[in-house]
Parts: sequence; C-alpha cells; structure tokens
Amino acid sequence: MRHTISALVENKFGVLARVAGMFSGRGFNIDSLNVAPTHEAAFSRITATLKGDDHALELCIKQLRKLVNVVEVTDFAEGSAVTRELVLVKVRADARTRSEILQIKDIFRAKIVNMSHDDLVIECTGDDEKVSAFLNLLDPFGILELARTGRLALKR
Repeated sequence: MRHTISALVENKFGVLARVAGMFSGRGFNIDSLNVAPTHEAAFSRITATLKGDDHALELCIKQLRKLVNVVEVTDFAEGSAVTRELVLVKVRADARTRSEILQIKDIFRAKIVNMSHDDLVIECTGDDEKVSAFLNLLDPFGILELARTGRLALKR
C-alpha cells in the first residue's frame, strides 16, 4: 500500500540521513522524498511517499517520533491532505509539432519556462494522476529530460 508521511524536523545536519535510514531499516521502499525549509528557518519538512503494509507503517511512525530532531509526524490518510507534484519536462518540439504540444500544455494549465528552436521546457503542477497523464501525452513527441518533485502534502 502507498503512504504519504510528513515530518517536521529541526533543520540540522544529518537529520535526513537518520529519517531515510529508519524508513529503509523498516523495509519501506521510498517512492519519493522531498525536503525543504519551512517558513521558519529552524525547521524543514520531509515529505515521503512510501510503499509498505499498514502494521509496519505504524511501527515506523512510532520510531520516527522517537528520533531526537523530529518535531511532528503526520501520516496522511487518503483525502485528508492537499497533495501536489511539480514536473519540469524538456520535450522535442519542431515547427510541425509545436502547436500540438502547446494545446496539450493549455489543457493541463502548464507553463512554458524555456523555448528553443528544437525543444520546449514545460512546468506542470497537480496531483500524481494529472502529472502522469500530462507526461503520457508528451511522450510520443520525445521527452528529452525530466525532473519530478514527488508528492508534497499538507493537512486540509
């Protein structure tokens, strides 16, 4: 089963390594991992998307809460959070295909962040399904590069 965990942690050296090590030590495969400072410089938020069973997740969260630099841990049940993902994708776009790619971009409310003669860099934000659908439609044109943040989440 897929789980999204958010941990508010002290913004200190080594905290991420301890948190990620604890997940892997409990047998969880980390699908995505996001870490960034919060509005308070002393804290960072770690958002992880994991695969594993519910019982192991409970134990994992208990262990996570015991880590010294962890302030708060939230396990987001389905529907209890606002989730988003960001993707930057460089797609091949010549004169013949550019207009079709721009139509797809408009449908998904994406933005062009860079344009050259041979390619476009497009930014798209949304839930996992929206981002995946966007990438599936761009794939036939030729995806040259891709950077995807993984899931971010906040309580509703």
